[in-house]
Amino acid sequence: MTEKEYQQADLKKEAAKFAAGIIKNRAIVGLGGGSTISSLVECLAEERQRGLQFQVLTSSSNTSQSLRLKGFEVVEPASVASLDLYFDGCDQFDKNLHALKSGGGIHTMEKLLAAMSKEFILVGDQSKYVQELSTKFPLAVEVFPEAVLFVEEKIREMYRNVRVTIRRQDDLESLFTSTHGNHLLDLWFEQWPSLSLVNPSLKSITGVVETSLFYNMAGRAIIAGKEGVRTIIKP
Repeated sequence: MTEKEYQQADLKKEAAKFAAGIIKNRAIVGLGGGSTISSLVECLAEERQRGLQFQVLTSSSNTSQSLRLKGFEVVEPASVASLDLYFDGCDQFDKNLHALKSGGGIHTMEKLLAAMSKEFILVGDQSKYVQELSTKFPLAVEVFPEAVLFVEEKIREMYRNVRVTIRRQDDLESLFTSTHGNHLLDLWFEQWPSLSLVNPSLKSITGVVETSLFYNMAGRAIIAGKEGVRTIIKP
């Protein structure tokens, strides 16, 4: 691990510690996936030892495993209708707290829990915060396997400045498959179209399940930097 990665890991821990501190007793808490959330699991275990009582559920199988190893009973999402808080990281988020979550390929479940929560809170280090979303990360679109070619063609008709690739497993031999048995199309834009139109436009295509753009969903962000931890509230 490089010195920069060590610094980011420390910052993520600071952000996670702050996030754990805002959970109220008997809350229903949702967690996403990724390294920041792994740090948050550690902090939640410490809070539980101090006497905090809460229920926890997650959109990530890796996070679920980490929670169980810490002795947590993980609630199934289907057993609740709403959450008090949902914490998750992201690839990046902008000044309006629109977030892009493309890396893990579990954005459909992440989005569901974010929508179910009374407040969705982004957590991470300051490198995630940008004024405007860049195009260095793709927009991931989950698609029924039978609809991949159809959806790809419709996307190319919809956007002229986009490169579409189908995501593959790390071995590059097989296609990536989501937890629901679907495939992912990665959309690489030269320039972002109007963010407010991205989700409704793409989800109007039959066969599209969900996109990885979390538009107008987060209520605040907790980020750690050299000056400490700060909270960014949705404008």
